[in-house]
Amino acid sequence: MVHFMDYGSLISGSVEYAKEALWGKWGRWVLLIVLSLIQVFTLFLIPLYNGYIVRVLSGRRPAPEINEWGRLFVDGWKWNIITLIYAIPVILILAYFGGIAVISAIAARGLDNPDVWAPAVAAALSGILLAALVAIIISFVSLFAVVRFAHTGRFGEAFNFGAIFSHIGRIGWGSWIIAVIVLALIGLVYAVVTGLIMSIPILGWIINLFLGVAFGIFHARYLAAAYESAPAPG
Repeated sequence: MVHFMDYGSLISGSVEYAKEALWGKWGRWVLLIVLSLIQVFTLFLIPLYNGYIVRVLSGRRPAPEINEWGRLFVDGWKWNIITLIYAIPVILILAYFGGIAVISAIAARGLDNPDVWAPAVAAALSGILLAALVAIIISFVSLFAVVRFAHTGRFGEAFNFGAIFSHIGRIGWGSWIIAVIVLALIGLVYAVVTGLIMSIPILGWIINLFLGVAFGIFHARYLAAAYESAPAPG
């Protein structure tokens, strides 16, 4: 059975979830900001914030508390590894075309004729465009895979492609793809708004820290709700 999503309810429900998770719960909000900063400044080596987002992706209602720090750390690292594995095709494409570009550039070294550099430029641009296309295609599966991992609590389920494709089929590939595109468009609007806010000295940076955590929870809840719109295969 193909499920047709109510995207308006999906968005409004996720906004309400984020609001209930943070509004009036200032201690939780500030702590999540601190965890997100630690994660960024340690280059994701201490992914406690991602570990919390995994709990939101798991479908917990209401929003979970920040506790069991060891579990947060482990889940955050599992997310890191899942994301890295799914990124391997993109990395290989960039490495391949980047290598061609480097070789072409070395061969043209010291020559002033722009036409000689054309192969290097063409290889670099081709690699970037192909990598971007592959990344977009993979994202429709990788996002679902992370949510499946969060819901089941089992790392291997992020790569259970039979179950992943079966579940997406129950939701409807068209419905799921549109859901991801809608989320991407919301992310684009969010990026524009936060970019404008950043023009406010100091205060803009602080505001965006709070908005970043709120958007992270909204983003995770949206994906979890879309995932739950049809029952997972047994």
